[in-house]
Amino acid sequence: MNKKGLAILMRTRMRPTNDSAHLARSPLANMVNQTVNGSQSSSGTQKLNASSNTKRDLEVVSESMHSAISMSKTEVLDSVLSDFSEGYFSLCYENRRKLLVQLAKEYDLNRTQVCDLIKQYLGLELPGTGSDNADSEEEASLSAFYRIERNLRHALKPMYEVLFERLNTHPGGLKFLSILRADILSILAEDNLASLRALDSYLKEKLSTWLSPAALELHQITWDDPASLLEKIVAYEAVHPISNLIDLKRRLGVGRRCFGYFHPAIPGEPLIFIEAALMKDLAQSVQEVLWDVPPIPECEATCALFYSISSTQPGLSGINLGKFLIKRVITLVRKDMPHISTFATLSPIPGYMQWLLSKLASQSKLAEGEDMPNTSADRSGSTFWENILEPEEERELTDAFGEFTTGKNSMEVMLNLLTSANHEWTKSDKLLSVLKPPLMRLCARYLLQEKKRGKALDFVANFHLQNGAMVERINWMADRSDKGLHQSGGIMVNYVYRLGNIEDYSQSYFSTGHIHTSNELSR
Repeated sequence: MNKKGLAILMRTRMRPTNDSAHLARSPLANMVNQTVNGSQSSSGTQKLNASSNTKRDLEVVSESMHSAISMSKTEVLDSVLSDFSEGYFSLCYENRRKLLVQLAKEYDLNRTQVCDLIKQYLGLELPGTGSDNADSEEEASLSAFYRIERNLRHALKPMYEVLFERLNTHPGGLKFLSILRADILSILAEDNLASLRALDSYLKEKLSTWLSPAALELHQITWDDPASLLEKIVAYEAVHPISNLIDLKRRLGVGRRCFGYFHPAIPGEPLIFIEAALMKDLAQSVQEVLWDVPPIPECEATCALFYSISSTQPGLSGINLGKFLIKRVITLVRKDMPHISTFATLSPIPGYMQWLLSKLASQSKLAEGEDMPNTSADRSGSTFWENILEPEEERELTDAFGEFTTGKNSMEVMLNLLTSANHEWTKSDKLLSVLKPPLMRLCARYLLQEKKRGKALDFVANFHLQNGAMVERINWMADRSDKGLHQSGGIMVNYVYRLGNIEDYSQSYFSTGHIHTSNELSR
């Protein structure tokens, strides 16, 4: 093993294949986990909290935050900002929460001033016309409008904007703001405070501006990059965990590409990165990409298949850096490899099984009333009941289920099969053949018809569709890992970016929610 491999191995704890290691990337969540882990005895918790609070008391950090907002002496501002960020990290979970709520409420905009300015504005008369002195009167009237509008723009800026702006120009400040927002999101998940929502919305808007594509640098990540960067790729890979150094080297080697977006203020750490495989054809399973098939000579490839995209900063959630990353990578690959003509994905369907199991559970309960006396009239009035299985699918399930499970109706049978321990249904060829037709058909329905606010219910589908992709193909048993089976019954989907249609497809999806599909799926 070379020195780089040894360094990565020693400095990076490889992520396990389950999702439990993914739960706490926010410093706030880490603090919560520390508290939970230390709560085996009440005295342990008290010692932890006491240790945290002795480092930097909440009042001291609060004063430091106030100084960072109100101070006008630029020569000592960097020192004050450093004190605030260091003090913030020393706070325990509850004190961080109190500080952020204080920031959201006490350093918000002055609504009394805003209301007074609005009253003044509404009291102005619009410029009149027709008199000899019309021009001079109009100019004087407009001057009053301009003055109040300028004052309104200033009054509508909350005081915490000063803190955000100053931190953004402070060394390490952009990273700190990302961590700050990650903590805000963690708190909002527990307590949906209106003041914190406003704080989050404002900070998100600022981060979106500061992280515009023009400010980001695209870099191809290779095995020659520093070990400190490669260990971050291992740690943050969110779709298909990297199992060992051989796996990492394969993903960065021949026939594979990895690109990341970097910001100068956060050196050595990608904000988001994407992995691609160069292939002859559109892959139907993740096994083809990760391990089953050795890479082909790059000159023979005609397809660039994106199989993983991962964000490293929880605090940038909701800021669509991936859209710009994919488009930049497509442009770069087309320039360097003109023989690549197809740009597609092999994507998970993370919400499918949750949706399907919920549907099967609710519909099987409603179906029980069908055979009960004197209930048909009541059930006929229900607009929620539907048999989501086709008659042929019902017969196949009823004939095949006997030795495996029990159920009062075909939907309950299917529900019991899919929730069996250790995914037992995947170990029977007979059950796989019976379950494939309904699972594939319902997956197409989930991707193409199930909507939330007019857009695809599945968040990965929504991401690619809003970026201008189309749904090309649904693949059976494409990911047999525990995660793949749990999320989507092993099914994955190919989204294709048609180079001449990306903008049109994106626009039609945004405006009408229309989802473009291949001819095969349109039938």
